[in-house]
Amino acid sequence: MYKISEKNKGILLALIGVLFITPDSLFIRLVGIDSWQLVFYRGLIPFVCLFILLLFLYKKDFVTKFLIIGYAGILNAVLAAFGNITFVMSLANTNVANTLIMISLAPFTAALLGSIFLKENPNNRTWITMILCFLFVIFIFYDSYESKQIYGDLLGLATAFLIGASAVVIRYAKKINFLPSLLLAKIFTMLLVFNFVDSFYLSNFELTLIIFMGFFLIFIPLTLITLAPRYIPAHQVQLFFVLETVLGPIWVLVFLNEMPSIKTIIGGVFIITIIFIYTLLEIRDKKNT
Repeated sequence: MYKISEKNKGILLALIGVLFITPDSLFIRLVGIDSWQLVFYRGLIPFVCLFILLLFLYKKDFVTKFLIIGYAGILNAVLAAFGNITFVMSLANTNVANTLIMISLAPFTAALLGSIFLKENPNNRTWITMILCFLFVIFIFYDSYESKQIYGDLLGLATAFLIGASAVVIRYAKKINFLPSLLLAKIFTMLLVFNFVDSFYLSNFELTLIIFMGFFLIFIPLTLITLAPRYIPAHQVQLFFVLETVLGPIWVLVFLNEMPSIKTIIGGVFIITIIFIYTLLEIRDKKNT
C-alpha cells in the first residue's frame, strides 16, 4: 500500500489550503460591510467551526490540548489574529491585486525569519529572489503613493510578515498541534476588534456570504495551512500563496471588474514570474539530490 511521504503530505495540505482561499478577496468585496464588522465575523464563524471540530476530536482532552500549546501556540495565535486584521484593512485601502502581491512576499519573510530563528538558512538563489521581489515591491509602492493607496499596501506587507512569522513559529514547534492555537487566534481577533464594531446586524444575503466565507474560505484552508509546516519548511508552505496572488485578482476582475493599475500589473507580473522560476529551479534541484 502506497504511503505518502512527509514532504508530499505538507505540499498537498498547503496546495489544497491555498486553492480554497483564492476567492476570499472576492467575497470580502461582495459582502460589502464595515471592515471592523467583517473582521469580527471572520473570527466568529471559523471559531464556531473549529470549536465543534476540536470538541469532537479531543472530547475529554479538549482543555488539556489547549494547555499544552505553550508560548509558541499563544504567539502564533497573536500573529494570526493581527494577520486577519491587517489583511481585511489592506483590502479596504487598496485594490485586491496590490494586497495579494504584498502577501506573495510571505515565503521570503518566512525564509528570512527562519534563517534568523531556526537556522534554516536559505540558499543564495532565495536571497537573490527576495531582493528582486523587494525592488518590484518598491516600484508598486511608488505607484500606490501617487494614487494614495500606500497605507493599504503597507498593511498588505505587514500581513505578509505576520503570515511568514506564524509559519516559522509553527515550524519551530512542529511537534505541537497548532489547531487549538488557531482557535485561540479567532478569540483574539474578536476581542481586538469588538469595541470598533458599530453594528452586528447582517442582512440575509450578508449572513449567507459570511457563513460561506467563514467555513470554506477561512476554516478549511487555514486548518490545512496550519498543519502543513509540520511536514515542510515554512517558506515552502508560503510559496503556495503565489496561487492566491495570481487567481485572487482574476476572481475580482471577472466578477467585479476591478482593474489594477498598469504599474501594479507590471510589478506583479515580474514578482510572480520571479517566484515561479525560483520554485521550478528549487523543484529541479530537489529531484537531482
